[in-house]
Amino acid sequence: MTTAREIMTGGAQRVGEQETALEAARRMTTPEVGALPVRGTDDRLKGVVTDRDIVVKVLGAGKDPAETKAGELAQGEAVTIGADDGAEEILAPMTTYRTRRLPVIDGHRLVGMVSQADVARALPDPQVGDLLTALSSD
Repeated sequence: MTTAREIMTGGAQRVGEQETALEAARRMTTPEVGALPVRGTDDRLKGVVTDRDIVVKVLGAGKDPAETKAGELAQGEAVTIGADDGAEEILAPMTTYRTRRLPVIDGHRLVGMVSQADVARALPDPQVGDLLTALSSD
C-alpha cells in the first residue's frame, strides 16, 4: 500500500499565523506552491492559506496584505491526512472538501503536503483521473 508519506512533498513551505498575507504571497512565488499550511505559535497546524484566499479575502476585500495576518485567513479546522494513511484514503477528503492539496501530519506535526498530482501519479487507475478532473473543474 502506498502511503501519503511516500507520495507527499516533504519540507513544505509554511507561514506563521502572525506573519502577514504579503509574506505568504511571497512564499507562494515558488513554482507549484499555491497553498501554505499556517503554523500556530504552539507549532500546531492552524489551517491552510491559498493564493485564492489572498486574492479574495485580502485584495478583493480592499485589505492591506502587509497588515493582514495569515492566521486571519486560515479560518476553521484544517482538513489533513495522516502520514501513514493509504493513498486511496486521500481521495475521500479531497472529494468531500473539493480541495487540491492536503497537509500531511504525523501526530500533530506537519511533515508535508500532498496534491492531486501526487495522488494521480501514485494511483494510475483511470477513475482517479476522472475524479481529479472533476475536482479541478471549479
